[in-house]
Amino acid sequence: MQQSAVPELAHAHPHPIHWVATATALAGVVALSSALQPDAARAAQPGPEAKPAPVTVTAPDPADVKFPLDCGPVGIVVKKKVSGDLDGDGSPETVAAVHCDASMGTPPDGVYVLTLGTADAKPRVVATLVNPKDRETVSDLAVRDAEVTATVHGYSSADVPNCCPDVTDPVKWQWKSGKFLRSKQAGEQNV
Repeated sequence: MQQSAVPELAHAHPHPIHWVATATALAGVVALSSALQPDAARAAQPGPEAKPAPVTVTAPDPADVKFPLDCGPVGIVVKKKVSGDLDGDGSPETVAAVHCDASMGTPPDGVYVLTLGTADAKPRVVATLVNPKDRETVSDLAVRDAEVTATVHGYSSADVPNCCPDVTDPVKWQWKSGKFLRSKQAGEQNV
């Protein structure tokens, strides 16, 4: 067997004093690291002027509303619903296009704005954008930038049959001065 040219090292065989020295060094590192902690994060800590986080409110569900629409023995159909904050109060409103569930013809639509009641949080109708008595139907209903937009299909006279609207108006409604104001969409013409 060949002899090593390097003398045997003293620490190659650990003694209890080596374990004590290692444990003492480790305890010193832990103590030093706990003393040198970074500052606490301040970004998420609210100060006295901080406002509480807004409460998330869901938009009113048209299924929970009694619409001002007399359909006799047939039910009401929610043709389309869209939601958004229309009055800037932070709570979403729902705009619903509804009509009677007629088996024939083209029933006129009613377009209603729904909001949640304050005391009981039940949805209620707060505005009528299209009255079914006007014999109009609605397509392309949407909410964008606090405006309700739609294409309203109507009739030039009472002699035009319900099946065939002959007037088309792209319109929008916007909440101003405590009510919804109707106007034509920019750059659009009657057909």
